[in-house]
Amino acid sequence: MADESRPVTVTTSAQSPPPQIIVQQRSTLFGRFGKWLVAALVIAVLFIISLYNSYQSYFSPSDMPQEKYHSLARLATKKIAIIDISGTIMEGEDSFAAKQIQRVRDDSDVVGLVLRISSPGGTVTGSDYIYHKLRTVAEQRKLPIVVSMGSVCASGGYYIAMAVGSQPKTIFAEPSTWTGSIGVIIPHFDVSGGLAKLGISEDSITSGPLKKMGTPTRPMTEAERKILQTLVDETFKDFKEIVVNGRPKFKNDRAALDAVATGQVFTAKQALSHGLVDQIGFVEDAIARAAELAGENAETVRCVKYEKRPSLFGSVLGAESQVGTSSNSQLSALLDLATPRAYFLWSWVPAAFSNSR
Repeated sequence: MADESRPVTVTTSAQSPPPQIIVQQRSTLFGRFGKWLVAALVIAVLFIISLYNSYQSYFSPSDMPQEKYHSLARLATKKIAIIDISGTIMEGEDSFAAKQIQRVRDDSDVVGLVLRISSPGGTVTGSDYIYHKLRTVAEQRKLPIVVSMGSVCASGGYYIAMAVGSQPKTIFAEPSTWTGSIGVIIPHFDVSGGLAKLGISEDSITSGPLKKMGTPTRPMTEAERKILQTLVDETFKDFKEIVVNGRPKFKNDRAALDAVATGQVFTAKQALSHGLVDQIGFVEDAIARAAELAGENAETVRCVKYEKRPSLFGSVLGAESQVGTSSNSQLSALLDLATPRAYFLWSWVPAAFSNSR
C-alpha cells in the first residue's frame, strides 16, 4: 500500500515554457491579429468609399436616364459617354437628350462625349437648346465632343452636330448616312378651298390684321409672306453661323458654305467631299477618337450609354405605358400642330407630337 503522506514530485519538461510564458505569447499573437484586422477593415472601408465615388452615377434619381456599359475597359473609372439624339427634336428641358446632358454634367468621371445622332431635325428652339447645352458642358468641363451620325443626321440634327466646335477629325458619318439639309422651313397649308366645298368659312375675331398670320383657312397675303420670309432668312443666317463655328473651313470660304446650304441632303461620300463631315466611320471609330482627344485609350477608359428607365407597364408588357394620355394632351398636340413655327427639319410635315427621345 502506497504511503499517502509521501510528497508527489511533478516533473516539467525542459522544453516546455512556463505557463505564464504561453499566456504572454497568446496575448501577443491576438494583439497582432487585432491590428491586422483593424488595418484590413480600414482598407475595406476606403475601398468601398472609392467604389461608391466611382460608381455612384448608377444610383441616379428615378426620373433620370440609367447608365449602361457599352464598350472598352469595363472596370475603368474614367468614362466616354454616348449621348443619343434620335427622332424628331422637340423643345423642353425634360427631353431625353437634355436629361442625358444633365447626367454628363453631374458626373465628374466623364472625360469625353460621343454624340450619336440619328435625326431629321426638329424645332429651331429645341435644336438650339441642345446645341448650347452641349457647348456649355463641353467648355465648363473641358470635354472633347465627337459626332457619330446614324442613318439620317439632317437639318436640326446637323445643327446639333456642330457642337464639336473647331476640333479637327470629330464628325464621323456611316457609309449609308444622309446628312446636310441646312435650312429653315415654316410649314403652311391652305385648306380654304376644301373648306369652301364643305360650306365652312373662317370668321375669327382678332386684335389686328396680322394676328391670323399663317392660318391655313385662307390664302396667305403678300404682307404675311414677307414677314414670315424675314423670320426664315434671319434664322437661316444664324444656322449658317453655327455651321461656321463647327466647320472652320467655311469661315474664309462663304461661297462654299452657300453652295451646300441649300436645304439639300447629301450622302456620306458627298458630305465628305464638301467638308460637311470629317471621316466615314462607325460609332466605334468615334469612341476611339473621343478617347484619344481625352488622353485615354481602350485600357484606361470605359464607354457608357444612357437608357430610359422602364416604366412598370413597360417592364411587364414590353412597351411604354399609355396611361396619362387624355383628351387634354391630344388637344394640346392639335394646337401645337396648328401653331406656325420655324423648323430645322428635313420634311414638309410639321411635327405634331413631342418625340419621346
